[in-house]
Amino acid sequence: MGTYFLRRFLLMIPTFLGITVLVFTIMQFVPGGPIEQAVLKMRMAAASEGGMAGGSLSSGAEATLEMPTEALAELKKQFRFDKPIPVRYLLWLNDLVHLNLGKSYKYNEPVWDVIRSRFPVSIYFGLIGFLLSYLVCIPLGVMKALRHGSRFDFASSTIVFIGYSIPGFALGAMLLVLLGGGSFWDVFPLGGFRSENWAALSPIGKALDQLHHTFLPVLCYMVGGFATLTVLMKNSLLENLGQDYVRTAFAKGLSERRVVFLHAMRNSLIPIATGLGHAISLVMAGSYLIERVFNINGIGYLGFDAVVERDYAVVMGILVINTGLTLLGNILSDVFYVFIDPRIRFS
Repeated sequence: MGTYFLRRFLLMIPTFLGITVLVFTIMQFVPGGPIEQAVLKMRMAAASEGGMAGGSLSSGAEATLEMPTEALAELKKQFRFDKPIPVRYLLWLNDLVHLNLGKSYKYNEPVWDVIRSRFPVSIYFGLIGFLLSYLVCIPLGVMKALRHGSRFDFASSTIVFIGYSIPGFALGAMLLVLLGGGSFWDVFPLGGFRSENWAALSPIGKALDQLHHTFLPVLCYMVGGFATLTVLMKNSLLENLGQDYVRTAFAKGLSERRVVFLHAMRNSLIPIATGLGHAISLVMAGSYLIERVFNINGIGYLGFDAVVERDYAVVMGILVINTGLTLLGNILSDVFYVFIDPRIRFS
């Protein structure tokens, strides 16, 4: 088994390299990079100076305004655009090996500092969404299995799959229109992580304000995986209820509650429990579009903003952390599977 996990760890390297090579290469061909933005800023500054001087640059003059060749060459050298793409990638990989994620073009700060400041927000929403999903989906899946084919099973399946078919960001936009501030039902704020006067509130007021800003985003976070967990729990329990050991337990005279919740339930939780390995990726659980809709300043919003602003260093920094945690979470899931089910032996 140790050999199996060693191979899994070694396979993380080519997988990681493949993902980063692909994204890095694509980003080099995306227009609007740091050099283009520097040229645009220069043109805007020149136009502004012309207006302050009492004149103005014509559209033709602004269009023909170009950066001096020496300055353009210096910019290309600063951002390594004077080298071929393979060389650029190797230089970036060398920086990564030395734990250097680069410097943000937009914030003019180290990428790690920019990303680290958003961790608490993403951990907060990721952890709450993760725990609530398991606390709600497991009991719901058990009830659906015990009442399989009933009206409750049909009605709950309809609601669950309707929610599953709606993207989280679309649900968020709809909820803000219906329940957000300024709407007909002014129940929840339009977005943000906390109110501006949060620091001045009492402890109870802070808790209520935080809950007020948390409810709608967490609901949108949960809607994607809600159906998957619920149906997985239901199908797993139904499968175990049809096994011989369950029929033997009933034949021995054990009560239904004891057979279901002590014997069948334990084995039914194995597929659910293996997902705990991905809890390590909660630190990067922010959704790009959900955080954008609710104006939550987390990892997701940072990634969205970095893509729009062509802040390549931040995009690659988020990709590195997210990919590493996801690959490590897959291995941890296998480890949990071995500990939960002794019958499993990896070789």
